[in-house]
Amino acid sequence: MRLLVVEDEVRLATALRRGLTAEGFVVHVEHDGLLGLEAARHGDYDAVLLDIMLPGMSGYTVVKTLRAEDNWVPVLMLTAKDGEYDEADALDYGADDYLTKPFSYVVLLARLRALLRRDVRARPSVLSVGALRLDPATRDVSVAEEPVQLTPREFALLEYLMRHADRVVSKTELLDHVWNTGDLTDPNVVEVYIGYLRRKIGREHLTTVRGAGYRLAS
Repeated sequence: MRLLVVEDEVRLATALRRGLTAEGFVVHVEHDGLLGLEAARHGDYDAVLLDIMLPGMSGYTVVKTLRAEDNWVPVLMLTAKDGEYDEADALDYGADDYLTKPFSYVVLLARLRALLRRDVRARPSVLSVGALRLDPATRDVSVAEEPVQLTPREFALLEYLMRHADRVVSKTELLDHVWNTGDLTDPNVVEVYIGYLRRKIGREHLTTVRGAGYRLAS
């Protein structure tokens, strides 16, 4: 899952990036409303965490602009503005959820998972593809009801493949959504982790489509 965090408090933004990355998300951070709007327009994100009081452009204007452009990326507002009218305005402008600072990180993760499930694309709370089962909340994975232990990167890779089961997913798409591509020097790392995953879930579940990518078959 690719997340955009638009937050001008650098320490908070850094903490969010670190924590969400540890949970398996790919996180991009902007500290300015205008830059955040451009990133949301062009970055193919699965969700946006958006502050209200931002330099350049307020979070209200960012979400209003996105909705006016028929951009329906899920948006969770993170803000110190805790008035009921502030929350009502944010939701009326097109935000999907609203969380006031200071907030519980556990609650933030739960709201984010709920937000992703409510996206226009199918996002069930527990993923099931053939004999594979993956629970994003508990991070439990099983094959034919036998538990499987995965590293955070393996988990993120399997989750993305399960959410796009039965279609070919290219190496570039996996780099964009499971890795921070800017940190990579060798794109063949995808093949390495596909190999790790096959050894743990069974080679029969995950096939290579030569010259195109990988397919997790149901």
